Amino acid sequence: MPDMLVKLYDLPPLEPFLARPREAGVEIRKPIGPEKHVIIDWVRTTFNPGWASEAEMALMNRPVSLFIATSERKVHGFACYDATVLGFFGPTGVAEEMRGKGIGSALLLATLHDMKAKGYAYAVIGGAGPTQFYEKIVGAVEIPGSTPGIYRDYVR
Repeated sequence: MPDMLVKLYDLPPLEPFLARPREAGVEIRKPIGPEKHVIIDWVRTTFNPGWASEAEMALMNRPVSLFIATSERKVHGFACYDATVLGFFGPTGVAEEMRGKGIGSALLLATLHDMKAKGYAYAVIGGAGPTQFYEKIVGAVEIPGSTPGIYRDYVR
């Protein structure tokens, strides 16, 4: 999967992307300390241990560089940045049963706007899976020659 580049100075506004999840009762926010173990366990169980490790790194950053989607005291999705490499967005994921409610788009935009506020001009989406999604939502473009990228020597 290729890496993709996003111009953070040319992002769509965040608020319209938060509206759809809100209609479904889902809040997009940064977590607080006591939620760490719940989030890490959820990412590990729902996705994989590698993503759980990256989410844990993002939770240890100050300020925290991870967003979650929640409702009724449950985690439904997450997105992070600066977890593996500075300036990289990801990983990100939404529970299968919660897809199609705009949660992934809202998490993406909340995270990228946070990166912009931190001073980044560009973000790299590392090993982008759904490239058409990133092209459509934020105008991301594939970085030529970026496969396998930073993850080439990653110990599994």
